[in-house]
Amino acid sequence: MNDVSVLIGGKAGEGINSAGAIVAQLLNHLGYRIYIYFDYPSLIRGGHNFAIIRGSERDIGTCRNPVDFVLALNEETIERHKEKHSQNTVIIANKDLVKNAAYGIPVKAILAEEKAPVIMGNSALIGGFARVAGIEWEVVDAVFRRHLPKGADQNLAVAKRAFDLFDPVRPIKKGGNLPQSLVSGNEAIGLGLIRGGLDAYISYPMTPSSGILHFLAELKERFGISVVHPENEIAVILMALGFAYAGKKSAVGTSGGGFCLMTEGLSFAGMAEIPLVLVVSQRTGPSTGLPTFTGQADLQFVLHAGQGEFPRMIVAPGDAQEALFWSERAMDIAWECQCPVFILADKTLSEGTYSIDPAAARPLSGPGAFLWNGSVPYRRYEKAESGISPLAFPGTTDAVVKVNSYMHDEAGITTEDAESSNQMTEKRLKKWETLIEMAQHPPCVTQSGIPGASTALLCWGSVKGVCDEAAAELGIRVVRPIVLAPFPVDPIKQALRGVTRLIVVEENATAQLAALAERHGIIAHEKILRYDGRPFTVDDLVARVKEAGI
Repeated sequence: MNDVSVLIGGKAGEGINSAGAIVAQLLNHLGYRIYIYFDYPSLIRGGHNFAIIRGSERDIGTCRNPVDFVLALNEETIERHKEKHSQNTVIIANKDLVKNAAYGIPVKAILAEEKAPVIMGNSALIGGFARVAGIEWEVVDAVFRRHLPKGADQNLAVAKRAFDLFDPVRPIKKGGNLPQSLVSGNEAIGLGLIRGGLDAYISYPMTPSSGILHFLAELKERFGISVVHPENEIAVILMALGFAYAGKKSAVGTSGGGFCLMTEGLSFAGMAEIPLVLVVSQRTGPSTGLPTFTGQADLQFVLHAGQGEFPRMIVAPGDAQEALFWSERAMDIAWECQCPVFILADKTLSEGTYSIDPAAARPLSGPGAFLWNGSVPYRRYEKAESGISPLAFPGTTDAVVKVNSYMHDEAGITTEDAESSNQMTEKRLKKWETLIEMAQHPPCVTQSGIPGASTALLCWGSVKGVCDEAAAELGIRVVRPIVLAPFPVDPIKQALRGVTRLIVVEENATAQLAALAERHGIIAHEKILRYDGRPFTVDDLVARVKEAGI
């Protein structure tokens, strides 16, 4: 078995996420690349939680049906996921709550005998799974001790009791890879921002971006970062602008509903030419929508948010490896061009877990921020061919640093003069040309699948993983822009040479990428859309592409 999927499910509070992470590490140590999908309702307490852990010998970023193993803490896990079972699916369950499980574990008795808390019931299931899957106890012991150091001995005692109940019946073959780091998309974004020189991260918690706030709060002392949780999203963006005005690299994180409140501050950043990175992680909307489920419905909103006209860049990484790279690059570009740069993610990317290689994420070195050379008088908005004026910060000798949300002259003084207004508007818009150039290095459009195939999928963001696998199965190619603004028209057209049938794949109801592409003369023949809050699986997408008549 060179591709294995494990589903673990139970009630909220039973440690489904941590159990999923342990299963992932077991597969990681067997030489598999990992992807984890977490699913949970937007309830304070209760509800059904589950995780699907997939391991493969190649890099992956999506799930497949059916699953090979089910670890069921309750009967609901069996009933809810019957469509993911096959005749070969092995069910390992808490036999106190699940009837007729082939591999039932007396969880209640084990916990009582080991004097262990209820939360350790998932360790019993993991122990039983490891034995049935032929995973050596030494691997289980090493993974628990490294990834559950608190209470490792007791967790291992519980797991060993279940491990000893069974014989190996469905051994998982060892893969050919060395273990890699497993990180969520949110963690990758946080690490990328740190690598980009982050000084301050400001955020009001909003699923699915909240993990960045929690992650960076744990690292703030180690890296000397200010991490702030203000009272609302308006305060978030204004505080970030204040940090940037003072010369500190800042970023904010939110989802669509929180970003709504930031749009006036975004326009302030556009007019005042203040560098800022904004992480917007999408969920199903509008309004509160499905707060804990995924979607790609905010592209047009982020593309057009804010009043007036000002340049921005939008990058949409497809997995954690790209999130690590492009978050660092986003910080560089924001400060090189003195404009807002968006990292557009979604729940699938933000909360999914991936195998990554941190050493592979070294970006090209940019010129850095354009700093004032000391020549007086200092003019914050000095005219330049590139549209980028020299930066200085409050407290700099001989520099009076004025930034202004009003129309202003080169010195930052408010003006309503027609000529000055024209000059400053044209100066700001010149940055589009610089952004277009920066978007080419590294490549802003990727190609995968079968080179030269006449049918292609056009997609963006976290749909990358599922499109790549579906295309490989179907013998077609995938074209995916990572940079969505400025829209990379020429690179996309180059990548689509020879394509006679173009199918757009998106997780929204209105085909927002397709609409953006059509404005630039790139016309899709078919659109495959999903908007129920759940991501495509490979099997789903393959079936729908076939229905589209390839």
